[in-house]
Amino acid sequence: MTVPAAPTSTAIALPNSTALTGKMLDDLTKVLGVARSTLPSDQQIAHAWTNLPRLLEKIPHQHRNETVVRMCVAVSAGLFDSAINYAWNAAVVELREKVRRFGLAVIHHVTGSTFDEAALLDLKDAELLSLCLKLNLISEDGFFFLDQCRDTRNNFSAAHPSMGNLDEDEFLVFLSRCSRHALTAEHNPRGVDLHAFLAAIKASGFTKEQLQTWIQRLQQTFEAQRDALFGTLHGIYCDPASGEQTRLNALNVFEPFKASLSPKAQSDLVDRHQEYKAKGDNQRSKASSQFFENLGLLSLLGETELHAIFTNASQNLLAVHNEMNNFYNEPPFARRLSEIMVGSAVPASAQYAVVEAIVTCAVGNPYGVSNAAVPWYEKMIRSFSPNEVAIMLNFGSLPNTIINQRMKSYSACRNRFAKLVTLINPGSVPTLSQTQYNFWVAESKK
Repeated sequence: MTVPAAPTSTAIALPNSTALTGKMLDDLTKVLGVARSTLPSDQQIAHAWTNLPRLLEKIPHQHRNETVVRMCVAVSAGLFDSAINYAWNAAVVELREKVRRFGLAVIHHVTGSTFDEAALLDLKDAELLSLCLKLNLISEDGFFFLDQCRDTRNNFSAAHPSMGNLDEDEFLVFLSRCSRHALTAEHNPRGVDLHAFLAAIKASGFTKEQLQTWIQRLQQTFEAQRDALFGTLHGIYCDPASGEQTRLNALNVFEPFKASLSPKAQSDLVDRHQEYKAKGDNQRSKASSQFFENLGLLSLLGETELHAIFTNASQNLLAVHNEMNNFYNEPPFARRLSEIMVGSAVPASAQYAVVEAIVTCAVGNPYGVSNAAVPWYEKMIRSFSPNEVAIMLNFGSLPNTIINQRMKSYSACRNRFAKLVTLINPGSVPTLSQTQYNFWVAESKK
């Protein structure tokens, strides 16, 4: 069976009604004893009628309904104040349809209260325009021009006592704006069904197609709901009852948005994290830190929090290094510290502890180093800031440090330190540390 093609926009040829309506208006005003000049002239009506088809062709076929027909009849009689009322009614009807297609059940994220069909119909035109802007159903330009149309309709149409008269050019501009910003903008994003979203996140692992679908839905929804869903993803990740796969789903959906979070979304996430800490909810607080860490958002947590995260990671690495089987146990701790450093710069207050842990482990002990962890140590040393470079180079001469003691006692440790120094970017070496740097580079070549 052949599926009929969707109707396409075709050239519109309106019937020639000027001669008919012109005589009718002459006779009508004469009978009622009203001056013909109280209505638009035949030339004005002809101008509007001639230009009307071009604007009608821009209106999709499905919107050329009874209201549009009535508008055309009003134009043919020169009743431009009535014509703009019909045009506005058509625009409002379509804007309401856009809201319905978006999904009434999810709009409470914007309104803050239950939103249903009755609430939609109760909206004033100004409120409807504001809602459509928040839902991304109209652009900021569209809101600006449609709001002007609303003001024009309220003050110069037949819907209310008029403040003055509209001419044919003003009507044509009015219709053009309604057509362009309300009737022809077919893009209609949909809100995210919260129940379906939660069910999907908590189900099995996402396929590539599923993940892309949910990411697109978050991209298309309005900012207020998207920000709320970011908080939901954070809460799911921090919930002790969430399984590992659920946490991964939450992270994977959040990942594409981490670089474009709105200030409000950032603030809300930090507030949630601090609330866990204030309540003494250690499980959720620890999971929250991991959430920020995995997404490279640790910088949002502030200097004090970052200091604790970096120093704890450094202490854990050193503790493992000083225990039995350290060569086998160091890699995951080295990797974690490296990942934290990728997500955020080390606070000045934590730099000594971080550099000490990295260099101590990388220099190793008389028996060698953890080969599997070496790539992580080298990566971190290459990323050292100038101040961190200075701290590292000072360890070569500072007494009473494990690094210095090992270098004095074991040539293998001294040689490894010299090789590590060559990993430093020369451009990162502070002027005051240049002599130390040159010394160890020379040592590495012996």
